[in-house]
Amino acid sequence: MAHQKETHSYENQVDKFTEALATARRMQQDWLNYGLNFIHIYVEDVDGDWLETWEDVQLAGHSLLDTIKEFLVSDDDVAIRVRQHLKERSLFDLAVNLEEYWRIPKVDDRLSAVRNLLADDVSSETDFDLLYLADSLLAKLAEIL
Repeated sequence: MAHQKETHSYENQVDKFTEALATARRMQQDWLNYGLNFIHIYVEDVDGDWLETWEDVQLAGHSLLDTIKEFLVSDDDVAIRVRQHLKERSLFDLAVNLEEYWRIPKVDDRLSAVRNLLADDVSSETDFDLLYLADSLLAKLAEIL
Protein backbone atom coordinates (compact mmCIF):
# COMPACT_ATOMS: atom_id res chain seq x y z
CA MET A 1 0.00 0.00 0.00
CA ALA A 2 2.88 2.37 0.75
CA HIS A 3 4.26 1.63 -2.70
CA GLN A 4 0.94 2.67 -4.25
CA LYS A 5 1.01 6.01 -2.37
CA GLU A 6 4.58 6.67 -3.52
CA THR A 7 3.65 5.80 -7.11
CA HIS A 8 0.55 7.99 -6.96
CA SER A 9 2.58 10.87 -5.49
CA TYR A 10 5.24 10.45 -8.16
CA GLU A 11 2.58 10.42 -10.89
CA ASN A 12 1.06 13.63 -9.49
CA GLN A 13 4.47 15.32 -9.51
CA VAL A 14 5.10 14.19 -13.08
CA ASP A 15 1.65 15.45 -14.12
CA LYS A 16 2.29 18.85 -12.50
CA PHE A 17 5.70 19.10 -14.15
CA THR A 18 4.26 18.14 -17.53
CA GLU A 19 1.55 20.78 -17.17
CA ALA A 20 4.08 23.46 -16.16
CA LEU A 21 6.31 22.54 -19.09
CA ALA A 22 3.38 22.73 -21.52
CA THR A 23 2.44 26.14 -20.14
CA ALA A 24 6.01 27.40 -20.52
CA ARG A 25 6.14 26.12 -24.10
CA ARG A 26 2.82 27.83 -24.93
CA MET A 27 4.14 31.06 -23.46
CA GLN A 28 7.36 30.78 -25.44
CA GLN A 29 5.40 30.09 -28.64
CA ASP A 30 3.14 33.09 -27.98
CA TRP A 31 6.26 35.22 -27.51
CA LEU A 32 7.61 34.02 -30.86
CA ASN A 33 4.25 34.60 -32.57
CA TYR A 34 3.32 37.98 -31.07
CA GLY A 35 6.61 39.48 -29.93
CA LEU A 36 6.38 41.63 -26.83
CA ASN A 37 2.63 41.95 -27.36
CA PHE A 38 2.31 38.39 -26.00
CA ILE A 39 2.27 39.95 -22.53
CA HIS A 40 -1.32 41.11 -23.18
CA ILE A 41 -2.34 37.45 -23.18
CA TYR A 42 -0.85 36.81 -19.73
CA VAL A 43 -1.18 40.10 -17.86
CA GLU A 44 -4.65 41.49 -17.27
CA ASP A 45 -3.88 45.20 -16.79
CA VAL A 46 -0.62 45.60 -18.66
CA ASP A 47 -1.56 49.05 -19.96
CA GLY A 48 -2.84 50.22 -16.56
CA ASP A 49 -1.09 52.52 -14.13
CA TRP A 50 0.48 49.74 -12.06
CA LEU A 51 3.98 51.06 -12.62
CA GLU A 52 3.05 54.61 -11.64
CA THR A 53 1.28 53.40 -8.49
CA TRP A 54 3.98 50.89 -7.52
CA GLU A 55 5.23 53.16 -4.74
CA ASP A 56 1.70 53.44 -3.34
CA VAL A 57 1.82 49.71 -2.76
CA GLN A 58 4.99 50.00 -0.69
CA LEU A 59 4.16 51.32 2.78
CA ALA A 60 7.02 52.12 5.16
CA GLY A 61 9.03 49.15 3.96
CA HIS A 62 6.01 46.85 4.03
CA SER A 63 4.17 45.55 1.06
CA LEU A 64 0.45 46.01 0.79
CA LEU A 65 0.02 42.31 1.52
CA ASP A 66 2.15 42.51 4.68
CA THR A 67 0.14 45.49 5.93
CA ILE A 68 -3.14 43.68 5.33
CA LYS A 69 -1.85 40.53 7.06
CA GLU A 70 -0.69 42.57 10.06
CA PHE A 71 -4.11 44.19 10.30
CA LEU A 72 -5.97 40.88 10.09
CA VAL A 73 -4.07 39.46 13.09
CA SER A 74 -4.33 42.67 15.11
CA ASP A 75 -6.55 43.40 18.10
CA ASP A 76 -8.69 45.79 16.08
CA ASP A 77 -12.44 45.21 16.53
CA VAL A 78 -13.00 44.81 12.79
CA ALA A 79 -10.11 42.35 12.46
CA ILE A 80 -11.50 40.32 15.36
CA ARG A 81 -14.97 40.23 13.77
CA VAL A 82 -13.45 39.16 10.44
CA ARG A 83 -11.49 36.34 12.13
CA GLN A 84 -14.62 35.20 13.98
CA HIS A 85 -16.55 35.19 10.73
CA LEU A 86 -13.86 33.25 8.88
CA LYS A 87 -13.63 30.55 11.54
CA GLU A 88 -11.23 27.98 10.03
CA ARG A 89 -10.66 29.73 6.70
CA SER A 90 -7.18 30.95 5.92
CA LEU A 91 -6.27 34.51 6.87
CA PHE A 92 -3.45 34.42 4.35
CA ASP A 93 -5.86 33.58 1.51
CA LEU A 94 -8.13 36.39 2.65
CA ALA A 95 -5.19 38.81 2.73
CA VAL A 96 -4.11 37.83 -0.79
CA ASN A 97 -7.63 38.37 -2.09
CA LEU A 98 -7.99 41.67 -0.24
CA GLU A 99 -4.74 42.88 -1.78
CA GLU A 100 -6.08 42.04 -5.22
CA TYR A 101 -9.51 43.55 -4.54
CA TRP A 102 -7.96 46.73 -3.15
CA ARG A 103 -6.86 47.53 -6.69
CA ILE A 104 -10.45 47.52 -8.01
CA PRO A 105 -11.01 51.16 -8.95
CA LYS A 106 -14.77 51.44 -8.29
CA VAL A 107 -15.57 51.46 -4.58
CA ASP A 108 -18.95 49.72 -5.07
CA ASP A 109 -17.32 46.94 -7.09
CA ARG A 110 -14.62 46.55 -4.44
CA LEU A 111 -17.24 46.37 -1.68
CA SER A 112 -19.22 43.79 -3.61
CA ALA A 113 -16.11 41.68 -4.21
CA VAL A 114 -15.15 41.74 -0.52
CA ARG A 115 -18.72 40.90 0.55
CA ASN A 116 -18.71 37.92 -1.83
CA LEU A 117 -15.32 36.89 -0.49
CA LEU A 118 -16.63 36.93 3.08
CA ALA A 119 -19.78 35.07 2.03
CA ASP A 120 -17.71 32.26 0.53
CA ASP A 121 -18.85 29.83 3.19
CA VAL A 122 -22.26 28.89 4.51
CA SER A 123 -22.97 31.52 7.10
CA SER A 124 -25.77 32.40 9.45
CA GLU A 125 -25.11 36.07 8.78
CA THR A 126 -27.54 37.99 6.62
CA ASP A 127 -26.53 39.85 3.49
CA PHE A 128 -26.80 43.08 5.48
CA ASP A 129 -24.41 41.76 8.16
CA LEU A 130 -21.91 40.69 5.50
CA LEU A 131 -22.23 44.02 3.73
CA TYR A 132 -21.64 45.85 7.01
CA LEU A 133 -18.61 43.68 7.82
CA ALA A 134 -17.19 44.15 4.31
CA ASP A 135 -17.77 47.91 4.49
CA SER A 136 -16.14 48.10 7.95
CA LEU A 137 -13.17 46.09 6.69
CA LEU A 138 -12.66 48.32 3.67
CA ALA A 139 -12.98 51.45 5.82
CA LYS A 140 -10.28 50.16 8.19
CA LEU A 141 -8.01 49.24 5.30
CA ALA A 142 -8.52 52.73 3.86
CA GLU A 143 -7.35 54.17 7.19
CA ILE A 144 -4.18 52.11 7.38
CA LEU A 145 -3.27 52.05 3.73
